[in-house]
Amino acid sequence: MTRAKGFSREPVARFKLTTSVNCRILADACYKCAVPSHASTVTGERVAAPATVTSGSTLLSRVSSIDAYRGLVMLLMMAEVLHLRRVADALPGNAFWAFLAQQQTHVAWIGCTLHDLIQPSFTFLVGVALPFSLARRQAEGHPQWRRTLHAFWRALILILLGVFLRSTSSRQTNWTFEDTLTQIGLGYGFLYLLALRSTRVQWTALALILVGYWLAFALYPLPGADFDWRRAGASPETQLTGFAAHWSLNTNAAWAFDTWFMNLFPRETPFTNNRGGYSTLSFLPTLGTMLLGLFAGQVLRSPRSGFEKMRWFAIAGLIGLAAGWLLGATGICPVVKRIWTPSWVLFSGGWCFLFLAAFYLVMDIWNQRGWAFVLTVVGMNSIAAYLIAHLFDGFIVKALPRHLGESPFLAAGPAYKPLLLGFGVLLVEWLLLWWMSRRKIFLRI
Repeated sequence: MTRAKGFSREPVARFKLTTSVNCRILADACYKCAVPSHASTVTGERVAAPATVTSGSTLLSRVSSIDAYRGLVMLLMMAEVLHLRRVADALPGNAFWAFLAQQQTHVAWIGCTLHDLIQPSFTFLVGVALPFSLARRQAEGHPQWRRTLHAFWRALILILLGVFLRSTSSRQTNWTFEDTLTQIGLGYGFLYLLALRSTRVQWTALALILVGYWLAFALYPLPGADFDWRRAGASPETQLTGFAAHWSLNTNAAWAFDTWFMNLFPRETPFTNNRGGYSTLSFLPTLGTMLLGLFAGQVLRSPRSGFEKMRWFAIAGLIGLAAGWLLGATGICPVVKRIWTPSWVLFSGGWCFLFLAAFYLVMDIWNQRGWAFVLTVVGMNSIAAYLIAHLFDGFIVKALPRHLGESPFLAAGPAYKPLLLGFGVLLVEWLLLWWMSRRKIFLRI
């Protein structure tokens, strides 16, 4: 997607943490926070029956499918360490590994792979979580000013955390705002304010965001004869054709904004372009993705039956997929993740709704949860997983061969060494998250 409220200290010989490390990063651990403090969490055994809190006529209960969905998203992100592209390159002509490598790679510009759905899913789940978070805090008697202050403080922490992660290999702070956490933080305060308004206002806001962002690109002039292509890090060959050219790499409205905005911050060299085409202003349509999640969260908290909720998600997913695809196919607005086009909001949001529908059907309607234990361990500690993947990968990659030797990772041949070594890294990271869940250590904002 909370720093400690307190630690329970036993004698040194048996020291262990007994309370959650409340660092409520990303999504307030969402609906998890709707569970009273005495409720059980996942500790390697089957999740206990949901405890509940009553807020007005609404029952707040644990939605186990959300943990599993978030866990899948985080595992897909962490699984980059498997280096499937290197395996595919070592096995030319192997269609199986080529397909897996493609699904673990972002598309160059237009289109979508499984890997491209990680960030929108992560973002979507922030919106899903918010209605549960607000209801929990209201039930606990937090005054409005305190809830508002907490929301904007959370937004600030997310922004700065994203900047920190982007600066770990820099000689100075790398002021860039395209990191997933930063993008969520930039929009989170607005999401909170909209969550306090009526559904009609929320849908109106979504429409204004998508249409307004589309207009900003559509009205921005295309490159002229004197355009400096080297400064933009682009070329005429990389540009889209026809009306879709308004959404080409580093010749669009968002790129123009960043050539001004990014240079307001101290930098080693002036900012001229982002090589991948990512931009600060993507937080606006990212807010649209969070709003789609907010609608899903409101449906989850509604008195509808389980099948009615699942059907709502499925229909919303199909509509989103069709609308996003149609906008791209007609050239009105190409489906581009890197600049988070309005069509991408709808298309990726459609997939998010369908994933949610599937998890909700299996886990919360059919009550089949045991199979998702591996996912749930990760999903309950998504921020810890995010930080571990960004900060610990390199250390573990070096540590495993140092202590185990090279032979375990060459057992299937040199071509599979990146895969086996990556699996070892992934296993170590999962075990660390499992250890944290056993001790109820959950990092949240």
